[in-house]
Amino acid sequence: MHRRVFLAAAAGIVAAPLVAEAQQAGKVAHIGVLGDTSPPVESRGSGDAAFRDGLRDLGYVEGRNVTIEYRWGEGQRERLPELAADLVRSRVDVILALGPASARAAKSATTTIPVVFVGSGDPIAEGLVTSLARPGGNVTGVANIAGLDIVGKRLELLKEVVPGVTRMAMLWNPSNPSHAPALKEVPGIALSLRVELRAIAARGPEDFDGAFATMRKSRVGGLLVLADGVFVLHAARLISLSAEGRLPTVYGNRSLVEAGGLMSYQGSFVALYRRAVILVDKILRGARPADIPVEQPAQLELVINLKTAKALGLTIPQSLLGRADEIIQ
Repeated sequence: MHRRVFLAAAAGIVAAPLVAEAQQAGKVAHIGVLGDTSPPVESRGSGDAAFRDGLRDLGYVEGRNVTIEYRWGEGQRERLPELAADLVRSRVDVILALGPASARAAKSATTTIPVVFVGSGDPIAEGLVTSLARPGGNVTGVANIAGLDIVGKRLELLKEVVPGVTRMAMLWNPSNPSHAPALKEVPGIALSLRVELRAIAARGPEDFDGAFATMRKSRVGGLLVLADGVFVLHAARLISLSAEGRLPTVYGNRSLVEAGGLMSYQGSFVALYRRAVILVDKILRGARPADIPVEQPAQLELVINLKTAKALGLTIPQSLLGRADEIIQ
């Protein structure tokens, strides 16, 4: 797997000595975190740990010069606007918004408190920023990947695993702002691979059984699950349904592969959160979000679970194994 570094120049670690100068004497930075999943899920994905580690590397010590206040949607995105408003009432200095739905809720809740998002698919199309180079307003962040190239690549990888399959499904969440563009573009990508792709919606676990029943009726031979916090929150059920249907599945989140899914292809979440720390630090030192370019990760990870492949009766091509960043035995 070809690995690259972030497009934006890394400058965070050397900034640690500036923290003391950046804040007024005795001032404690107050960071709000807004997410649509839950603390256990975020911990499994290593995102929160990476964020906290990054803060420590820059000289921020919880309880001394920084406090972190969390609000979690627990998979209920309709709660996000009120949770964002609550962070605004708490007078946080900056909001770290995890995922596009959280970012949209934070942006709607305030025009003055800076917002740093993590994981937007296309922040311009989602209405978060006016441009990547000069975001404008009070929002900037780290995009998961701008555009649908990564989604198309997931389909290509799945096709390599099951080359004879001509019909696949794509599970998407209507409440995720990043998913709508995929409905327009990904079926065309699938056709270029000689695959008919059926988009099937699921807002949460109450829709999973019906979605997989539709897949069975459509006789699909492969499944693409788009990256989504709600899907991660209910990973065990999704993985179980894929296993029951003996359905080779590629995911947009590596945590589902660690939990028993077949494979994933995505930007490194640890790298995403470490870059988000740098942006948060810049803002706490006085920079304006409007002037901080949105960053895009170029470090992509292919993770394959060989135990799951064996259970599905699949042989992963050696060429694909050779490109994997991690193989779970």
